[in-house]
Amino acid sequence: MKKRKTKKIKVGSIYIGGDSKVAVQSMTNTDTRDVDATVAQILQLEEAGCDIVRCAVPDMLAAEAIKDIVKRIHIPLVADIHFDYKLALKSIENGIAKLRINPGNIGSIDKIKLVAKAASDKGIPIRIGVNSGSLESDILEKYGHVCAQALVESALRHVEILESLNFYDIVISIKSSDVVMMIESYKLISGKVDYPLHLGVTEAGTTWRGTIKSSVGIGALLAEGIGDTIRVSLTGDVVDEVKVAIEILKSLGYIDDGIKFISCPTCGRTQINLIKIANEVEQRLTNCHKNIKIAIMGCAVNGPGEAREADIGIAGGKGVGLIFKKGEIIKTVKEEDLVEELLREIDKL
Repeated sequence: MKKRKTKKIKVGSIYIGGDSKVAVQSMTNTDTRDVDATVAQILQLEEAGCDIVRCAVPDMLAAEAIKDIVKRIHIPLVADIHFDYKLALKSIENGIAKLRINPGNIGSIDKIKLVAKAASDKGIPIRIGVNSGSLESDILEKYGHVCAQALVESALRHVEILESLNFYDIVISIKSSDVVMMIESYKLISGKVDYPLHLGVTEAGTTWRGTIKSSVGIGALLAEGIGDTIRVSLTGDVVDEVKVAIEILKSLGYIDDGIKFISCPTCGRTQINLIKIANEVEQRLTNCHKNIKIAIMGCAVNGPGEAREADIGIAGGKGVGLIFKKGEIIKTVKEEDLVEELLREIDKL
């Protein structure tokens, strides 16, 4: 997949934009002031494959907690701040790797200068985050409603403020809960700036609906090479955000390592409990990082052929299953032993 050329921005120990990989982000839903709970959740996100994590900083106690949090985690931390420039300054002082703040919302140009200088001195980029629910009143009045053009104009307004202060380590996000508007907005701004773009469908919904909306919105843009870092927003377990994001990247070829899982939808020819087997194999291999393709197929006649490109897999028969490698059958196993035998063969790879 060929990615659009953008500026390369350093975020702590990693880069986004340019020739860097598409980074996966998430955001904690703990009380940032509760350092232990926040660190515990971030460590779970790290284990799942999260590259960058963001915390809400609603007050000075949360900003102070940043100092202890960054000492105990291993991925870059982003401070999410609204309106109060003092919270931004304190978060920068306490070791964040990136700042999420809209400069036009924190007051006078003098306050913005202080934040921009502090960020510049520490090499900390700023993400401008425009949402469909928080457009400036004059822009809303101009367009009469929320639309892609209004979102882009708002984002560019904030960009111009930072550029006027000679600050260029900028990342941009233009999120909407409307998938079509979100896609249109990112396409529009990608033709106007070369700053890295942070993709996401905001307030996407519960795990099921949110996964679908995020996959469509983020996936459509990534398929056209647009996007440098992504965050899947789900009303649920934040670890699921990372899992979904990684699968989106795998499906488009942006990630070419780790397990790729193929399973058929079952049909009237299926004579084993393939759904149960597929779910168990997927769950048992959650923490397996081998770069292999696994197929769980229901039909013993067509399965090995249809999944010939898989490194290993099973195809069901009547109460039995075939285990195959690269389309070649290596053994026949009773249904109740299929999962364990498959896992043994995977261990050998």
